[in-house]
Formats: sequence, C-alpha cells, structure tokens
Amino acid sequence: MIELVQGDITKISVDAIVNAANSSLLGGGGVDGAIHRAGGGIILEECIKIRNRQGGCDTGEAVITSAGRLPAKFVIHTVGPIWRSDNDQQAQQLANCYQNSLSLAIENNCETIAFPNISTGIYHYPKKEAAQIAIQSVQNFLSQNNNQIKKIVFVCFDEENFEIYQEILST
Repeated sequence: MIELVQGDITKISVDAIVNAANSSLLGGGGVDGAIHRAGGGIILEECIKIRNRQGGCDTGEAVITSAGRLPAKFVIHTVGPIWRSDNDQQAQQLANCYQNSLSLAIENNCETIAFPNISTGIYHYPKKEAAQIAIQSVQNFLSQNNNQIKKIVFVCFDEENFEIYQEILST
C-alpha cells in the first residue's frame, strides 16, 4: 500500500525512514539535517562507523543505521543524484535510491517505510520527474517482491511536491 502525506518525516512512525543523505554521511541541510537533529548523536556515530568501514555512500546506494530518538526503528541513508542535465544515468541513480532502500528495508525485516522527496531540494532534481521516478520505482519494486513491504509512505514537506505526488498517484 502506498500512502501520501504532507509533513515532517522525522515525526512518521514506521519501521524505517529514508534520509536523503550526502555521500559523506555526516549530516547536512534539509531532510538530512532534520533527521540528524531529531534523531540525536547516535545516528552520526553510526554513520561515522560506516564511513570508516567503507568510505561513505555512493550515489544511488543506501546504508542503514538505528533511528536514535526518532519514532522509526531505522534510518536508511541514500544519496540521490545532483541534477546537472536530463540524462538516463541520473534517472537510474535516483531509481536506485528507492530500490536499494527498499531492499535494505527487507533485509532488516522492515514492513513499513517512509521516503522524502529525494534530490529535489539542494540537489535541484526537477520535482515532477523525481516524483515519477520515485512512484514508478516503488511500484515496480512492490510488484516484484511479493508484498514483503506492507506500507510505503511518501512524505512531502512542501505543498508543491505533495500536489505533484497526489496528481501522479491519482492517475
């Protein structure tokens, strides 16, 4: 089941929330900063351990930490592409963010997961294209993975993204 809400992803009670992280995993602005602030220092500590082990996180890949003080159990950190031009590689990298996050959720026995609008903030991915990729990626994943994930929530912080997702999901 896919749900759509407008709000703050740090307040969503699911097994895992997805963080639109940067490759350093050390926190930043937007969703990334909000998750680190709300979740507390344990998330950063675990991100540093991951960084020390593997050197960060590549675009399209995902890693998982506990959620600290957040109502979720886990935070899945994924790095979206920085928009430079309309090309298939960036679209595939963004799709990989959703697919790899969902795979990691299944590996960690998560049945519910919430996604922000990956790459549409400071990475400037066009919102409508990003929403289409997000929804298509999630629908493809669900059709191939036998309902292991019971609920996916798209959490839109701003009204513009919310309306874009609402329009695509209603067609």
